[in-house]
This record gives sequence, structure tokens and C-alpha cells, in this order.
Amino acid sequence: MSTKNPIVGLCQQATFTISAAKVDQCPADEGREVAFAGRSNAGKSSAINTLTHANLARTSKTPGRTQLLNFFRLDDERRLVDLPGYGYAKVPIPLKQHWQRHLEAYLGSRESLVGVFLMMDIRHPLTDFDRMMLDWSIAADMPLHILLTKADKLAYGAAKNALLQIRRTLQTEWGDGVSIQLFSAPKRQGIEEAHAVLARWLDLAMDEAVDPSV
Repeated sequence: MSTKNPIVGLCQQATFTISAAKVDQCPADEGREVAFAGRSNAGKSSAINTLTHANLARTSKTPGRTQLLNFFRLDDERRLVDLPGYGYAKVPIPLKQHWQRHLEAYLGSRESLVGVFLMMDIRHPLTDFDRMMLDWSIAADMPLHILLTKADKLAYGAAKNALLQIRRTLQTEWGDGVSIQLFSAPKRQGIEEAHAVLARWLDLAMDEAVDPSV
């Protein structure tokens, strides 16, 4: 990654700020923030840690561990947000309802939100939750970028074919407003593309642009 890209240094200085169970516990609604969403066990926390070169987000082999809105400060004007994982069957129904209620409140009211990264396990894409997030992003005119996580679990050719197939579905059902790429935290695949999207959304100039659709 080129050291000329300011998003790299910004991500490397990311620090945990606060965990919020409700929207009114979130930091002041100002500046710019990018949220990371995904069905439980889709690799969301691993993606955040890989993009920030740190162990910020809690990872676990037990799905459903992210139960709060977790905020990470990049600088005085920019933040990342780790949203609650969603959809794991073993989570008690009242807790599921709590997550859904406050996730919807956050997405519907947060003025500083400028884009959402949606993590999809490449082996299990376009779940009901994924489709709900895609529908919401189009209705809210909110930029959304998909990381097809765990791309290392498939052979390269199979991963590329999955990417092309899912991209065709996205264009057919949701138009051209959603971007998508392959991503693997263990193999550190797709970091430049994801950083390019982050830099654009967080209003950072880049000397080297990377097309996330490639």
C-alpha cells in the first residue's frame, strides 16, 4: 500500500471510543462516520481489525458477540462504527429485537453516517439481512460497499465467479449504486480497494485511486 494514501495512517491511529446500547448513548452526531454491518459470523470484526492494522474489534468463533454499537475514533472529525451482528439463531429473541430496534434507530437517524460496509460471507451471500440492508441503502440513498469476506475459503477462480454472479444480481435487483469486492482478512486480500472506498467516504484526498469494482 502506498504511504501516500492518508487513510492508512488514519486507520492505524484508530482508538476505541465508546460502546452504545442505544442511539442516545452514541457520540455527538457530527463529522463523518462509516459503519460496518453484517450478519453474525460474516467476518465483520476481522475486517475492521485488518483495515485498521489493530485488534480494535472483538472477534470470536461464537457468532453474535457484537451486541453494541462500538465507535472507533480516527481523528476529531472521523469515526468507524462496528454495528451489532444480526441473525444468529441461538441469540434470545428479546435480544434480537433489541438489536433490530436500535440498529434501525441508528441507521435512520444518524446524520454523520456517510456510508456502510456490508460484510457477506462469500459462501453464504445475500441472506435476508443482507437484502434488508441493500433495500435500506437504496431507499435512504446511502452509499453501500460489500466486502465478500472469507474469499480465501474458495479457490481463486471460484471466488471470482462468485463475485461476478453476485454483482450481476446486485445490478439486476438494486441497480448500480452498490459496489462490491473480494476480501480476506487472513490473506490480507482487498485492503487497498476497501481503503479507497473509506478514503472517498471520509473525504480524504488520495494520490492513487483504486477502483473497488475490479
